[in-house]
Amino acid sequence: MLSEVLLVSAPGKVILHGEHAVVHGKVALAVALNLRTFLRLQPHSNGRVGLNLPNIGVRRAWDVASLQLLDTSFLGHGDSAALTAKHVEKLKEVAGFPKDCVDPEHLAVLAFLYLYLSICQSQRVLPSLDITVWSELPTGAGLGSSAAYSVCLAAALLTACEEIPNPLKDGEAAGRWTEENLELINKWAFQGERVIHGNPSGVDNAVSTWGGALRYQQGKISSLKRPPVLKILLINTKVPRSTKVLVANVRSRLLKFPEIVAPLLTSIDAISLECERVLGEMAAAPTPEHYLTLEELIDMNQHHLNALGVGHASLDQLCQVTTAHGLHSKLTGAGGGGCGITLLRPDVERPAVEATKRALSGCGFDCWETSVGAPGVSVHTAASLDASVQQGLDSL
Repeated sequence: MLSEVLLVSAPGKVILHGEHAVVHGKVALAVALNLRTFLRLQPHSNGRVGLNLPNIGVRRAWDVASLQLLDTSFLGHGDSAALTAKHVEKLKEVAGFPKDCVDPEHLAVLAFLYLYLSICQSQRVLPSLDITVWSELPTGAGLGSSAAYSVCLAAALLTACEEIPNPLKDGEAAGRWTEENLELINKWAFQGERVIHGNPSGVDNAVSTWGGALRYQQGKISSLKRPPVLKILLINTKVPRSTKVLVANVRSRLLKFPEIVAPLLTSIDAISLECERVLGEMAAAPTPEHYLTLEELIDMNQHHLNALGVGHASLDQLCQVTTAHGLHSKLTGAGGGGCGITLLRPDVERPAVEATKRALSGCGFDCWETSVGAPGVSVHTAASLDASVQQGLDSL
């Protein structure tokens, strides 16, 4: 068991193109969002394991000796493929939670317990440690916050238990794991996601693990080669929506108007493929023309998503505000409210960006200036973390 403090981070995600069409077998492009979740793992010898999640007001601790006495044979030994609903019910018993609890706070604790008990059972005795997780990502906004949480937990616990080596080299501010180790992190993170979401696609944890950009189609996930880092505004309209209801509405529209909606889905697929091609070219040498093409694709996709019925007045308002400042936006994720993204070309001047942010905030939206194509899960030195991150991890 490692004795030093570990600091790990993982990015959130946005869908660049392909939302809703992906449900019908088309390509979706997901990109790592440079708003990150940070985890600090502190080993100690007080016989307790603690979990502190300041963003959602969770603070829990367990006696290691009591956890050691539990029958955890139901978890399997390293066989992370075998997680079932029955296992989750057993975990609820262990945590002392009611059977019907489905709120994010309870599920985050269950995911932690599952990963801690499963990964650390390789140790002679369960380790005493404190874990604090603080995130720049809003929860429940379709930005992969639970996946970033699961990826951070898996990476930190696997490293602490020496199942994978700590990749941080002397003199470096951050380190990344090898491809083989990332596979293992991703496998365990997917199980954490299953505890939280039941039946996730695996896209969110894969983007959070590898970073950059991924293509997803019918269960197959592949990385895009060295996509460029694109500057964006990420806007949360704060309008709540149900992904399940929106997906069902698109399906019923497809059944009602097959000859209208099927071509829309095919066209969205073509937009994803064209965007993938352009990003591939930009990896070598981005040009102003590339950015103009990306903007056209954003506009076309937004119109298609409106035609599918997943738009919303708040998203129309977002697009009108950014258009007035010469910028191009689309919804990201399920639609019906939620979040949107605005591309910031390199030649957009600072006053225009600031004016846009002010106007969006004036609409009551939350707005972040950030980037996509960020690195995946990483380990950091304490000195390399921003003061705001240190503060977040220290918030008790």
